[in-house]
Amino acid sequence: MIRIEQLSKKYKYADTYSLSNLDLFIAEKEIFGLLGPNGAGKTTLISLLCSLIKPTSGLFTIDGLTYKTSKNRLKQLIGIVPQEYALYPSLTAFENLMYFGSMYGLKGKALKSKINQTMDILGLSKFANKKVSTFSGGMKRRINLIASILHEPKVLFLDEPTVGVDVQSKNVIIEYLRILNEKGTTIIYTSHHLNEAEDFCTKVAIIDHGKIITQGQPKELISNQSNANNLEDVFLALTGKGLRDHA
Repeated sequence: MIRIEQLSKKYKYADTYSLSNLDLFIAEKEIFGLLGPNGAGKTTLISLLCSLIKPTSGLFTIDGLTYKTSKNRLKQLIGIVPQEYALYPSLTAFENLMYFGSMYGLKGKALKSKINQTMDILGLSKFANKKVSTFSGGMKRRINLIASILHEPKVLFLDEPTVGVDVQSKNVIIEYLRILNEKGTTIIYTSHHLNEAEDFCTKVAIIDHGKIITQGQPKELISNQSNANNLEDVFLALTGKGLRDHA
C-alpha cells in the first residue's frame, strides 16, 4: 500500500536531516506502528506521506499514486488523526462532522447517516448537539477520529490517537480501529505507549535519528533482542535510556 524509497527531509536552517534516505514498505491492511524517541523523525515522516510538507529528496507512493502526479487523488485516499485536536470548539459535534464530511464531497442523508452511525458506535450520540468546547479529552479524541474516517479512507494516519484519554476511551478507540482494519483500512500509528503498540500493531518500525533501525512483528523483535521481555525493552536497548528532550 505504501512504498518509500530513499526519502529524506532537511528543514530550512536545520543542521541535520530529520529523515535520511529512508526505505520502507507497508503492506495493505497492515496495522503499522512507527515508534521512536522525541525528535526521531516520526511526525516528519507522517507529514511527508500526508503531503503536508515536501521531501528534500526521494519518493513515495500510496496505492500506486505519487505526490508529484496525483496529489489531489492521493489526499482522497487518506485520513489523518493529528496529535492536536483538529476541531472547532464553538461548533457542536454534529456540526463539526458535517463540515469535515462536506470537505470530502459528502452530503445529504448519506453523510448524516454515516455521522449518526459512527457516533453511536463510539458512544457519542447523546452529545451530538453539544459544543465540542464542553467535551472531555477522550470525547474530543473520538470526534477527531470520526472526522478522519467519514470518507472511508484506504489509509488512516494516527499520531498519538490515545494520548491523554481515560482507559475506557482508549479501549473504545482501539477496538473501533480494529474494526476499520478488518474492513480493509491500512493503519499507520505512532505512539509512546509501547505496551499499547505491542498489542495493537501487526508490525512496527523503530526510527531514530531519521533512520529505521529495526522493523518486524512485535513478538519477532522481542524474541530477537537478548533479555527483552516486551517491546519497551527492545526500544530502550536500541535507542538508549538517555533523555531525548526536543525543542
